[in-house]
Amino acid sequence: MSMALPVAAQVSGGSGLPFLLMMGVMIGALYFLMFLPQQRRQKKWQQVLEGLKTGDRVVTTGGLKGTVVALKDDVIHLRIPPDNLRLEVTKASVMHVSTAEDESKTK
Repeated sequence: MSMALPVAAQVSGGSGLPFLLMMGVMIGALYFLMFLPQQRRQKKWQQVLEGLKTGDRVVTTGGLKGTVVALKDDVIHLRIPPDNLRLEVTKASVMHVSTAEDESKTK
């Protein structure tokens, strides 16, 4: 009379190396497909914010459209039409930047 071992006991004799390799490949693919492009976009946007100068037209995350009139470390002063209000907002609140060169190209 022979006793058969359960299927799970017969298969589990292999090493975990293929599993670890596959997990490493998946984590690497995840990094290159998701995290690396996001880091590149973040660096590019940071350069745009550091390159702000007076005269640039910006739109804030709150929807304010204005022209940069002064720059400080972390804040910018905007002139908001039609009443020429002068507001102080953080650079982090800037959502879109268009320079005078961009506007002349579109006309």
